[in-house]
Amino acid sequence: MKKIIIEGKTHSGRKFRPSDWAERMSGALSTFGSDHRIRYSPLLQPRTIDGIKCVVLDPKMQDQFPEMFRYIMKWADGNDLVVSEGDANSHGATSG
Repeated sequence: MKKIIIEGKTHSGRKFRPSDWAERMSGALSTFGSDHRIRYSPLLQPRTIDGIKCVVLDPKMQDQFPEMFRYIMKWADGNDLVVSEGDANSHGATSG
């Protein structure tokens, strides 16, 4: 299934700061497991793809959390970040 990928770089190629932005954003839907480790939602996850910090949104998020989905997309647009659709598991994607 195609995912929405927000890259931590602007259209002009500048790296987005702060460096932990993807983890911060993904924390909005995260929980903590019994082992006290963070568990990111499958709807909103931080990833590193080809060395670039990204946030991967499952399109289902638009139905389940429409206000948060709109906020994130508007935020990405306002920060001139690259947004695309694709397979987050290809191109060397890693968690966190």
